[in-house]
Amino acid sequence: MKSILAITLILLTASLLNAQSVSAVSAKNFKKLSWLEGTWERTNVKQGKSAHERWERDSKTKWIGFGVSLQGEDTTFLEKLSIVVENGSIYYIADVPENKAPVLFQFIQLSDQGFVCENPTHDFPKKIAYKLEGDRLEVQISGDGQAVDFEFVKRE
Repeated sequence: MKSILAITLILLTASLLNAQSVSAVSAKNFKKLSWLEGTWERTNVKQGKSAHERWERDSKTKWIGFGVSLQGEDTTFLEKLSIVVENGSIYYIADVPENKAPVLFQFIQLSDQGFVCENPTHDFPKKIAYKLEGDRLEVQISGDGQAVDFEFVKRE
């Protein structure tokens, strides 16, 4: 009985240590998103329209942002965005009017120049990719053979 208790205790301790190390890796990688901070003005919009994304760090484990599209001074689209560390993983969360609830996309890649996240069960998009190219930001949403590209420049 003592040996079963000892093995259980060892396995539990190992599991907790592994969970902490996974969290620490995510938190460490989370810092790689510092380039995202600020306002990004979309450059590939139709004449008479404008759009931008704004991101700021809310805490050590959360970024908050929003995307807005305008026709003149009228808002035509607004999305609430966040990036969070939860349960040892990093998630991009999009809250748009078309969905009943916010949609989580799990990070599958993260570097100092961008990230890729995906949610294979979502209708569209299934994948979101952000890539920093100098002072430009290229964003692509894709899934089921479709892709939409967004190009931004840093405004501030």
